[in-house]
Amino acid sequence: MNVFRSSLSNMHGPQCCSSSRGVSLPSSLVLWAVFFLPLLKPGTAGIPGLSMYPISQLCKFCDRQSSSCNGTGSCMSDCDITSVCSSHQDVCVAIWVENGTGFTVETLCHSPSVSLYGIMLDDYNSSRCVMKEKNSTRGMVHICSCSEEECNDKLVFVSTKDQALVYIILVSLLPLIVMGVLVAVVIHWHCVNRRRQLGRKWDSNVKMCKPKAGGLDCRDTCAFMGDDDGSDSSSMHANNLNHNTEPLPIELDLLVGKGRFAQVYKAKLKQTSSAQFETVAVKIFPCEEYASWKNEKDIFFNKDLRHENILHFLTAEERKAEKQYWLITAFHPSGNLQEYLTHHVISWEELQALSSSLARGVAHLHSDRLANGRPKVPIVHRDLKSSNVLVKNDLTCCICDFGLALCLDSSLSVDDLANSGQVGTARYMAPEVLEARLNLENIESFKQTDIYSMALVLWEMTSRCETIGDVKDYEPAFGSKVRQHPYVENMKDSDRPDIPDSWLRHQGILAVCTTIKECWDHDPEARLTAHCVATRLAEIEEELDKLSSRSSSAEKIRYEVHIPVAMEIPEEEVKIFEIQNIIAADCSVSDK
Repeated sequence: MNVFRSSLSNMHGPQCCSSSRGVSLPSSLVLWAVFFLPLLKPGTAGIPGLSMYPISQLCKFCDRQSSSCNGTGSCMSDCDITSVCSSHQDVCVAIWVENGTGFTVETLCHSPSVSLYGIMLDDYNSSRCVMKEKNSTRGMVHICSCSEEECNDKLVFVSTKDQALVYIILVSLLPLIVMGVLVAVVIHWHCVNRRRQLGRKWDSNVKMCKPKAGGLDCRDTCAFMGDDDGSDSSSMHANNLNHNTEPLPIELDLLVGKGRFAQVYKAKLKQTSSAQFETVAVKIFPCEEYASWKNEKDIFFNKDLRHENILHFLTAEERKAEKQYWLITAFHPSGNLQEYLTHHVISWEELQALSSSLARGVAHLHSDRLANGRPKVPIVHRDLKSSNVLVKNDLTCCICDFGLALCLDSSLSVDDLANSGQVGTARYMAPEVLEARLNLENIESFKQTDIYSMALVLWEMTSRCETIGDVKDYEPAFGSKVRQHPYVENMKDSDRPDIPDSWLRHQGILAVCTTIKECWDHDPEARLTAHCVATRLAEIEEELDKLSSRSSSAEKIRYEVHIPVAMEIPEEEVKIFEIQNIIAADCSVSDK
């Protein structure tokens, strides 16, 4: 122990006077205390029965003596006597006084319940002896009290300026602390309230979607789906999150696609009443991509999304056991448009079917009214590309992958639109998106970016049409002019994909290419609307059918023009003149 330090050698010298503040320590008592005092501390293993007796405090105990302490920083009391306080209630006290000739320090034991020189001790629970200036019966003194062994040996002086500075800092920080606490409370309340709302919505959906007695039955869902040959599924029962106590009986079969956020599987949706099953597509998101799953799910849940050229949605599931999120849709065995064009050269009729159906799908997304005239919230895809377009069995297109789609709600502010960011695939991004100059004040500007992307997809279709003559292997837009997965910076200097003159010899291809050029115009305002593109492609098809009926053979339909497109068309080329009348037709500037 260090409680007696140098005082042990002085025990036979002058003894402390007998007073209520302390007792002197004979040598035998000191030796007894050194060896047996630890055993008597409360809560330690010692002599049985003695721990019930409280042990008095050990404090420095010296009468008033000169000191080298100058009232700043910290210093030692220079007292060489340690005393056992007479009462277990006593604490250690030190008193520092500045007089005309120097400084004095007095150390002692004292009970906090009794005043000392007219001062009540108020900080005796501290482990340090921090001096405070007080007015006593002896005048102004600095006094401290503490409750650790010999804690009154080291005196700590804190300047009033420092105390005032600490007080000012605390007062200054108090509003920020209060504000932080309030913000935390508001955020916590919002999160709790949001969870409660979702819980109530969940419970209401569970009641609506409870499985029939006898287990889970998918017949209501499967009744509107095609057979296993991959024919299309109806979305009549779409827009339902599966809240059943059990997940749908789906068996994953084959991985058919993999993207940035999810993987797509061909799967079997079993019917509990028989061994039959329906083929579906399951898009699986890992738990880290919850936001992408939720955005696409919310888009699919919009009942106004239903259209023959939009991927038919069946249901969504939260697979908590697997830590996955599922979207279950119709399955199309022909795959996406990029895969189809890679393996197939298409005819003019197939190009018509693919291009016009793609335009109708985009027009439906962009439209602010349904066919029956009812208002609809326009949707922009923001990632249109050939790999996000599926080919159906009838060789028409349906648009898929709405992970980056955005509903153009009238309530959206400019800030909301700005926060949507520079999204999409760089190869298919419009110039204004690449250059971050999108007009956020006009929601039509978002639609115009989709039109640009659609033009590149139409170009890819046309490049694989046998009617153009020399058909090369499939390449995405811009081909090898840019790297396989270009960055935004790589695409800023790109112009447009080439349209060779040889393509323009066919009157239908000429009209399609003219439409493509108008859709990828550098000026967004000059681009056609999706509705106009769909109308124009339909009119081209109708006009060619009329010309076909007036022609004596199919060869006349494919009449080749041997003059440059920029030249004036002779009057005798009536067929091309009629097609160009369609191209010149005025298109509405908004999708209705």
